[in-house]
Amino acid sequence: MSEADCIFCKIAKGEIPAKKIWEDDDCLAFLDINPQAPQHIILIPRRHIETIAQTQEGDQALLGSLLLAAKSIARDEKLERPGYRLVINCGPGGGQTVYHIHVHILGGRPMKWPPG
Repeated sequence: MSEADCIFCKIAKGEIPAKKIWEDDDCLAFLDINPQAPQHIILIPRRHIETIAQTQEGDQALLGSLLLAAKSIARDEKLERPGYRLVINCGPGGGQTVYHIHVHILGGRPMKWPPG
């Protein structure tokens, strides 16, 4: 999928509306339109990378920024206690439906294991 066709790139550029809850120079977070938990936030890098499998060593800082952003969002959204789940799906077998790396931040209910 090209960046021009990517729904998350369009959200990041403001071309498609979303309920944004957090952003910085590298990342953007917004509420999921099909929540799978009482609190379901999507966190994306502004730069288009289709899957986690396509990342390279030079993406370490960006991937670290995503995890630190997730931590900040969880704190701001009062998810630290009792806890939350971070999910990154990769490819169709992993459940990825939008081909732009994204982190699902899920909370507001107890999570079960195994997840899928």
